[in-house]
Amino acid sequence: MASTSTSSLMTSKTVVSLFLSSPRTVKNSFLSFTPASPSFKPLRTRSSNATKTDEVTNNILDEDMDQIRRLQNGSDVRGVALEGEKGRTVTLTPAAVEAIAESFGEWVAATESNGNGVIKVSLGRDPRVSGGKLSTAVFAGLARAGCLAFDMGLATTPACFMSTLLPPFEYDASIMMTASHLPYTRNGLKFFTKRGGLTSPEVEKICDLAARKYANRQTKVSTLIRTRPEQVDFMSAYSKHLREIIKERINHPEHYDTPLKGFQIVVNAGNGSGGFFTWDVLDKLGADTFGSLYLNPDGMFPNHIPNPEDKTAMSRTRAAVLENSADLGVVFDTDVDRSGVVDNKGNPINGDKLIALMSAIVLKEHPGSTIVTDARTSMGLTRFITERGGRHCLYRVGYRNVIDKGVELNKDGIETHLMMETSGHGAVKENYFLDDGAYMVVKIIIEMVRMRLAGSKEGIGSLIEDLEEPLESAELRMNILSEPRDAKAKGIEAIETFRQYIEEGKLEGWELDSCGECWVSEGCLVDSNDHPSAIDAHMYRAKVMDKKSGEEYGWVHMRQSIHNPNIALNMQSVLPGGCLSMTSLFRDRFLEASGIARFLDISDIDNYIGSQS
Repeated sequence: MASTSTSSLMTSKTVVSLFLSSPRTVKNSFLSFTPASPSFKPLRTRSSNATKTDEVTNNILDEDMDQIRRLQNGSDVRGVALEGEKGRTVTLTPAAVEAIAESFGEWVAATESNGNGVIKVSLGRDPRVSGGKLSTAVFAGLARAGCLAFDMGLATTPACFMSTLLPPFEYDASIMMTASHLPYTRNGLKFFTKRGGLTSPEVEKICDLAARKYANRQTKVSTLIRTRPEQVDFMSAYSKHLREIIKERINHPEHYDTPLKGFQIVVNAGNGSGGFFTWDVLDKLGADTFGSLYLNPDGMFPNHIPNPEDKTAMSRTRAAVLENSADLGVVFDTDVDRSGVVDNKGNPINGDKLIALMSAIVLKEHPGSTIVTDARTSMGLTRFITERGGRHCLYRVGYRNVIDKGVELNKDGIETHLMMETSGHGAVKENYFLDDGAYMVVKIIIEMVRMRLAGSKEGIGSLIEDLEEPLESAELRMNILSEPRDAKAKGIEAIETFRQYIEEGKLEGWELDSCGECWVSEGCLVDSNDHPSAIDAHMYRAKVMDKKSGEEYGWVHMRQSIHNPNIALNMQSVLPGGCLSMTSLFRDRFLEASGIARFLDISDIDNYIGSQS
């Protein structure tokens, strides 16, 4: 009997292996698999033990494939790359990374090839300590796919995309290895072609293909590189590109090549990849950068999280600006696709304030432009934009969603020059719709110098002095109490029930918000044009009306996280006690009344109500 079981196990693995490793045929849409030969047939056995063994083997393969699929994080890949996080095991292994890189290379060859021969792919990375061994895995995977790899070394996410466009590099595709502001134990991959960053559905296809590869060969993966990638210094070319933009647009009448002479700008790189902006951009343009913080890359991030939303990052930058009487402070996240600033008076400018600042600058250059943001921005920001002649489009959370919406609006004939998320991700039409934290700072610096040349003694913060801020705001989380594989379905159920309750009038005074001018309806989620974008995560924004006046006093935004098995609840109010009132109504008349609370951990909501009562 034991002999029969062992034989059956080998038979099952052989069948799976033959299916998964069969020759690939490139089709116009993607890659498909064909059997090894027309005569291929699974071997049969009558053993009941064999059937059980087949089930075990299939379960193992399913789990291996799920492990790769769970690494997808919207349009990125992210996972735990090092031991050190309590309760978390390493998921982003060299074997997983190699399979994903190989699959990306094959995807590029199948969808982006221009018929000019070998596909060329660049790789950049932030300073995380896991970057070295995972880079080797990327190069091995690209080699398996027949791609020619180029090693950019320490780089930024925007630079990786620009390496597909700037001559003489002009690679077919690029990968950035980073986990943004997450802890040093994490790492991830971002993907680019000449069209821009990949979408969530595209990354899902790549992860599906990688899952098959990983499940089939995880114990025999080789990360040996037969041909070492060519090392290239792209960051110098990218820095020069930024310097030329600043010089040309300021066009200083006295010192064209050093237009930042007389300005002191403090940069906080947070030990990430952003130090280059100090010595390779600002210093060479004549700026005084004395007082800058944490410029040297250190993958352990010993001083604070490199994140413009981090309070420590902003407070230390503020202190450096005030101590040195600087004109501007700059905060970058790890891979420099996000940024925040501090004005000369020490006022932090991030979130809605940064969107307002960029809106003020863009609307000067492009009057009447539409500004796309995620739907967590304030009512005051909408007024700020409209009072300057702009139009505000509220859209889905997720920087890729916000940017892609701007691209679509332009295609539909609606001039849209700025797309920003409250997290600090921002893109402008003039810069290939690329979310580039350094480019955002470049535009702010240009405006600052222009103001000085025009005779103004005010700092950059004066542009947003009339921005109204909400009186109250809150962000709460509800963990989904289910098996990991069921969490997404449960989250959708909760959020769609929320929509249903509002549409049926069960939450009095609550209405699904909309943005009709930009063809967005149903709580700022659904495109109402003739080519709606696929929904990657469910979410709705409801505006809440005051019973007496009938006017809107706040909003509630409920969304499914694409990162973790939980639901986020954001809200703002212009009335005192408004957030408490909305939270209590949300719990009592929706969560409890609908029964949704049975599979959600609502302790965060209970604690908030208790603390505010």
